[in-house]
Amino acid sequence: MLVNLNDIMKIAEEKKIAVGSFNTPNLEALIAVISAAEELKLPGIIQFAQCHEPWIPLSVIGPIMVEAAKRASVPVCVHLDHGETLEYLQEALELGFTGIMYDGSTLSYEENLANTRKAVEMAARTGVSVEAELGSMGKRESGAGDGSGEEDATKIYTDPQQAAAFVEASGIDALACSFGTTHGIYLTEPKLDFDVVRNVRELTNDIPVVMHGGSGVSREDYKKAIETGVRKINYFTYMDKAGGQAAAECVKNRKEQEPIFFSTISMAARDAMKENVKQAMKMFALID
Repeated sequence: MLVNLNDIMKIAEEKKIAVGSFNTPNLEALIAVISAAEELKLPGIIQFAQCHEPWIPLSVIGPIMVEAAKRASVPVCVHLDHGETLEYLQEALELGFTGIMYDGSTLSYEENLANTRKAVEMAARTGVSVEAELGSMGKRESGAGDGSGEEDATKIYTDPQQAAAFVEASGIDALACSFGTTHGIYLTEPKLDFDVVRNVRELTNDIPVVMHGGSGVSREDYKKAIETGVRKINYFTYMDKAGGQAAAECVKNRKEQEPIFFSTISMAARDAMKENVKQAMKMFALID
């Protein structure tokens, strides 16, 4: 059942849970996420980030994502993650996406706000919800980093006072906040500042807060984040890693001289991603 991002956020707010938002830049990931949500009877968000374009074009995977959401037995939002240009956001809207994120976090506050307001105007024409970002999680959505294990100096924590002004001036529906998470693989244990989330919620009349870079966060910290107002959690790196590990084991454990078939490897990856996604979904929904 294809629904708007706001519909998903209302469910999350009513139940005081978070809904997982999973990148699906291939069919295996898409099937894994939809089937996991259906099995658990939980709402879900499938998303595609602009930086995934070299893997598969949005024009190819986008319509498949929309159709999969329509056929799902649970509410599913099809969301554009980290849209870096207004033109790319428009492409997603024309494909039928029901949520878009404009990422102007690397721009000045004024430029970010101006472009976000344009994104809201664009989305309003078809009743689509808009997420924006204030602050910076560091690294890119792809998770690329220098591998040093050092704290990412490009992180900029969200200022709750500034967030309140940004939300009111832009008219967005959800806000991605920087409070200590990082995109990609965690090389050091994250130290999260939950007061950022708590204060953003208080000063914005409880706008849904989005956690980016959530893959390596502990179960305890997820629970704290949800309790303080996180309602959408982006999750991809560790899901993708689970699929990669399963594919590697599939090749390693085959019988001697047995040929390697891509279809066998892809199914192993799909099944592993599904199990990883199910665990994440249960954690975000506070299911033991």
